[in-house]
Amino acid sequence: MKSKIGAIVSILLLIMGCQKEKSETVQTVDANSFEKKLKESSNPQLLDVRTPEEFATEHLVNATNVDWNGANFETLAQKYDRSKAVFVYCKSGGRSSEAAEALQKMGFKEIYNLDGGIMKWTGEKTTNEAMTPKGISAKDYEALIHSKPKVIVNFYAEWCAPCKKMAPYLLKMQSELKRGTRLERLDADQNKATVDSLKLDGLPVVLIYENGKEVWRNIGFLSEEDLKKHL
Repeated sequence: MKSKIGAIVSILLLIMGCQKEKSETVQTVDANSFEKKLKESSNPQLLDVRTPEEFATEHLVNATNVDWNGANFETLAQKYDRSKAVFVYCKSGGRSSEAAEALQKMGFKEIYNLDGGIMKWTGEKTTNEAMTPKGISAKDYEALIHSKPKVIVNFYAEWCAPCKKMAPYLLKMQSELKRGTRLERLDADQNKATVDSLKLDGLPVVLIYENGKEVWRNIGFLSEEDLKKHL
């Protein structure tokens, strides 16, 4: 009996040790902590794991692009020094979390992941205004939210997994809604100015307007059932 208890305790200690090692290796930190760590590091290894198109539009100063969804992510990542801290970020935190785990498996010992991604970042960025999609204008957005007594606006992105999960029921709802209600889906990457003006710092987003006034918003995954509770 004692031997069984001892074995169970050993297994639990091993699990706790692995969890501790992982938490110390990969640290997901807020924008302020991320920026502070960057400034404290000499020649920091800063990886933007978004697509080249996203990177070209805007990125953090001194970042290099290593596309997480690209075919050669691991090959490019191997060029970095595993003994030094590496900083990773994406648009909202999903891809960089996966990239951080991959870097840990590759042997990197100190990894900082930007919680909420570049959408939460308030520090210095390099922005290519010429490549920034203009999307819907402020005037047209105002017309949109006044187009029906009740308007639902969904901001999504093609790379966003929760957005893809919500898409089927939102598309279905578009054809099922009553005459006085409208549902419009807008690509956040193509409507950056609107996203910034609305102070949206995550995806997916659902906004509900009544007579042009915002009455409710949700950032993050939302089930069809929960959305219908607010209609």
